[in-house]
Amino acid sequence: MPLALVALAIGAFGIGTTEFVITGLLPQVASDLGVSIPTVGLLVTGYALGVVVGAPPMTVLGTAMSRKRVLMLLMGLFIAGNLLSALAPGFGVMLAGRVIASLAHGAFFGIGSVVAAELVAPHRRAAAIALMFTGLTVANVVGVPLGTLIGQVAGWRTTFAVVAGLGAVGLIGVAALVPEMPRPEGVRLRHEVAALRDVQVLLAMGMTVLGFGGVFAAITYIAPMMTRVAGYPEGAVTWLLVLFGLGMVAGNLVGGRFADRALMPMLYVSLGALAVVLAAFTLTAHSKILAAVTVTLVGALGFATVPPLQKRVLDLAHGAPTLASAVNIGAFNLGNALSSWLGGLVIAAGLGYTAPNWVGALLTASALVLAVLSAALERRSAVVAAV
Repeated sequence: MPLALVALAIGAFGIGTTEFVITGLLPQVASDLGVSIPTVGLLVTGYALGVVVGAPPMTVLGTAMSRKRVLMLLMGLFIAGNLLSALAPGFGVMLAGRVIASLAHGAFFGIGSVVAAELVAPHRRAAAIALMFTGLTVANVVGVPLGTLIGQVAGWRTTFAVVAGLGAVGLIGVAALVPEMPRPEGVRLRHEVAALRDVQVLLAMGMTVLGFGGVFAAITYIAPMMTRVAGYPEGAVTWLLVLFGLGMVAGNLVGGRFADRALMPMLYVSLGALAVVLAAFTLTAHSKILAAVTVTLVGALGFATVPPLQKRVLDLAHGAPTLASAVNIGAFNLGNALSSWLGGLVIAAGLGYTAPNWVGALLTASALVLAVLSAALERRSAVVAAV
């Protein structure tokens, strides 16, 4: 694999760390800025919405530049946002810094996926995408716990300053290792937008929203589920999230490897198994050992869908994949927001802390239905074309 993929993975590591590390620093930030914890929670919501809303326009702004230059500009934006967060005198400035950093998220992963795929032979495209996303998965195992520890020892501002430093390393890596890759001749913004109207592209994005959304329906509420149902102490939630992160790393690499061999069968297996595991989680959540195993499996099966889903969008939007790829990254975050909201609704309805697992299972099963439908339409199109 080219060294340029390492540079992309470093950038992904920084982005993944800044996205999730705030969850472990909410009390410190709230105390320092003089606001309530629910108010500081808007830093999480604001970031997620920034990813969803920011991906398309940031990608469009970069259509006139080489992909390498766009990636460098995005890392610069990421650095600026985190530095602003580190120096924020009040909550409003802190929120602005989070939103600025989030604007780089979707476009970086979207354009980075295109670059990663073009750096290798066609039969290794999903593996290359998976290697870049490894930075995001490792961030959940190493970056988030370490960033939380730094924040607890040296202050939350130090955490965001360190993350900005990671962004600087990623920027230098992109500048030094990613080759100049101009946009294909003849591809214009209208071609990129037209790709989003393709039924198969829309089906693939629907799979992204529903499939990965199933994961976050459960994981968003892992803390109360593990402490009030499984019986773990509050301190155990951290290492349970590490298990989830390790599962993500393994699933991402396996998904990338097998998606290059048989993309749709890989989606069938991963989505189907994920739906079953999420449904079973309503039972296994009552056992400490089984709950820990299930959390790991949810991470593994959930991220096993990421490389094939991203490659599916790239393949279907061939010739104009950049905007579609970035929008698909936004779709992951849209799924996260939708599923966590639905999970909260069933808990509020009095169905218990394991009820979000059923929500996740139904969402993932719906994604599997879309995958089967997409494949059926593809076969029909092939038959019509042959006639």
